[in-house]
Amino acid sequence: MSQEFPLIPHQNLNSLKESLNFLHMEELKEICTKLLLPTQEKKGALILRILHFIEFGKVIKAPKIPDISCARRGENYPLHPTTCILKGNYKNDLTTRLFFKKLIGEHFHFTAFGVDWLNNRWIQGKPPTYQEFADMWTNEIKRRKEEGSHPKEEWAYINFTQKFMRQNPNSQRHELLEAWEKERQRQKENVTKIMQMFK
Repeated sequence: MSQEFPLIPHQNLNSLKESLNFLHMEELKEICTKLLLPTQEKKGALILRILHFIEFGKVIKAPKIPDISCARRGENYPLHPTTCILKGNYKNDLTTRLFFKKLIGEHFHFTAFGVDWLNNRWIQGKPPTYQEFADMWTNEIKRRKEEGSHPKEEWAYINFTQKFMRQNPNSQRHELLEAWEKERQRQKENVTKIMQMFK
């Protein structure tokens, strides 16, 4: 593999980024393995790691969660507004959901932005309390209702589905799925073509 970075022309980086969003996790992990990159993390982080390596030749390592953000074995952490939410103890389960419904209201449901916020706080070494999480969740839902929100780029299926349904409001589910698979294959072929540039 060439040591000249970026490994591909700049115009191909944006195309690669868009196409990587359409790949499944196993396909992204396969690319990471070929590039000798770590395969842990969520989809967005894997895509960022691949692109960063191709552009700069540097490996983004998975962030380490400090001990202060982790539950200690054998210790009890009751569900209470002032209890810190710690990695290894927190669960997206029925008991926790019912507790949040008491704090927030019946409209509470687990969300991706909530999980992302928790992970960021853990990585920063600032584990929030259940009340802090409830306040963040309430404010974020309010903001999203007022300003709207868009799914993350790596959620290609959701983005594709929304666009397809706007353009084809009377389409059947099988038509959507066929169109999605056709587009996914097209994007996958684009990734393969671009990745072959630096073999």
